[in-house]
Formats: sequence, structure tokens, C-alpha cells
Amino acid sequence: MNTLVIMPTYNEAMNIEHSVEQLFKHNPAVSLLIVDDSSPDTTGAIADKLAAANPKITVLHRVAKTGLADAYKAGFAWGLEYNFDYLVEMDADGSHRAEDLPKLLAKASTNDLVIGSRWIVGGSVENWPAYRMALSRGGNTYAKFMLGSKVKDMTAGFRVYQAQLIERLHLEDLAAHGYSFQVEMTRKCEQIGASIAEVPITFVEREHGVSKMSNVIVLEAMWLVTLLGFKRTFGIKK
Repeated sequence: MNTLVIMPTYNEAMNIEHSVEQLFKHNPAVSLLIVDDSSPDTTGAIADKLAAANPKITVLHRVAKTGLADAYKAGFAWGLEYNFDYLVEMDADGSHRAEDLPKLLAKASTNDLVIGSRWIVGGSVENWPAYRMALSRGGNTYAKFMLGSKVKDMTAGFRVYQAQLIERLHLEDLAAHGYSFQVEMTRKCEQIGASIAEVPITFVEREHGVSKMSNVIVLEAMWLVTLLGFKRTFGIKK
């Protein structure tokens, strides 16, 4: 499989080396694109060092931090330019276990989108406080209800897209900038009838660094889901 893993980074100096080591330990055939948003710590320099030692690693340095959606759109564009068949979304903080990726890739040839799901049978989360569990479960339940979705983990960020699906999604129309990007992408996939599979994963809370989740991100997600639900009610496609 001609597979590109896209890892957005911002201040992940304490995590990036271990995450990359684990990725290639469990998935030696993949290629990796690290998309660094001008991290003020040494993440970009560490990424460059890793790329110099491994020809399967490329680093894309962006001039500013403009949100997760923009980082992934840049990564998708790069992957399409270099003719990869499968494009993987994966966090750089270790929360997405590299040993779970083969399970997702095993379903990728027969599904347009494969989601590593925390909230289906066999999925789990480690080291989250009760409020984070409630927030994620509640957010997914609200999104499913508002959008009429069958996907149980709409906010999941561990995914494999067939490249040809990305080409059909018109990412220039995305409204989201933060983590609600995942919900909007799921909605777009369902709108065009893409085949979607969910695979159980174990999500592990980061050990080092600071989570990017914030009240602003949560509010953006709630607003976007509500807006998309309104559009669905009135038959507005975009």
C-alpha cells in the first residue's frame, strides 16, 4: 500500500521522536509527512533531524499556526501531489498508538474512510478524567443527532482516507479550523455516499506536553455542529 501518514505538530518536542520511532517500528512500509506550524520549541528542528536520517520522512514547515484543518489540508495536498493512494491522519503526541494503524490499513482497500474509533465495542480511552470522557461522549452523541450520522466517533482524529476520496471532498469549502474539522469531514463523506468503517482503537492520553483542547475549540465545535444540523434540516448541502 502506497501510504502517507500525516502528523501535524505544534510544540511536540517531547513527543515527536518517540512517536516517529513507534510508527516505523509497527508500520515500516509507510511514508511520513510531518507538518510543523512553526513551533516555538524545537519540534521543527527535531523533525528535520529525523528526516535527514530517514528518507521516508519529509517535513513541511508552515509559516504560522492557523489550525488543525489547515495543517491537514496542506498535508493532503502534498500527498496528492506525490501520488499516494492512502492518506492517514495521526497525532504526534502518542495518543494514537502506532500498533493500531495496521488494523485501520487492513480495512482501507475496501472502504473510502476508516476511522479509529474509541466509542465502538473494543475501543477504549486510557488516562482521561471523567469530564473529558463525558465531553467526548456527549459531543459525539450531539453531533450524531444533529447530523443524522451513523458514525459513533465523529470527532476521532485517527483516520485513513483513500486519496481519491479526498479529491472528491472540495476541502476549500470547509468552515472548521480546529478539531471540529473531523466532524465536518465525516459529514462531507456521508453526503457523497462514501463507504465508512470504524475500527476499535485504544486512545492513550499524552504523557508529555500540553493538550491543544481548549474552551474555544469546544465552543467552535458546538457552533459548527449546530450550524451543520440547521443546514441539514433545511436541505442546504454546503
